[in-house]
Amino acid sequence: MTATLRTARLLLEAYRPEDEDAFVALFQDRGVSRWMGDGTPAPEAEDRALFGRIFTKVYARRLFDVWAVREDGRYVGHAEIKPTEVTGGHEIVYALAPEAWGRGLGTELAEAVVGHGFDALGLSAVHATVTAANDASLALFTRLGFAHRRDIEEDDGTTTRCLTLVRGDRRPWAASASGLREGPRAREGS
Repeated sequence: MTATLRTARLLLEAYRPEDEDAFVALFQDRGVSRWMGDGTPAPEAEDRALFGRIFTKVYARRLFDVWAVREDGRYVGHAEIKPTEVTGGHEIVYALAPEAWGRGLGTELAEAVVGHGFDALGLSAVHATVTAANDASLALFTRLGFAHRRDIEEDDGTTTRCLTLVRGDRRPWAASASGLREGPRAREGS
């Protein structure tokens, strides 16, 4: 079961079936999809299938943590922390709706997920992959203490930066999981 995380302004909780339209709208938004994959939205049917797999694969098999992100009860984003081959460890992934941008919610969200990775999952490092042109996300991860480890040259000519935060390099914000409260969690081996 995915843990419930709370920050000063956000609630990260497991998705509910009624979140499908909001999830699809988030990933169909060109401002959001600009920074994901090839920079264009996937076909809507693919995003709907992806949403379904959150329940049938990720939650059913307890593969990794995936959250609906809410502010004042409204869906404002998506977050996850999962093992990936490209990083060789657990990677943080998040997306916020444009109306949530510019208010520090990305930092708050990333702090919560990274703190969960270190404290609840016992990770020694957390990774992020960010397209080199995404100055806002690169600045966010730099503020949190992530260090640039390497670049990946993509087939389309763009560059993806691989960043890592090692447990011992944690900023003071993470000293006690950012004051987060977590719900019960049954953790599977990954």
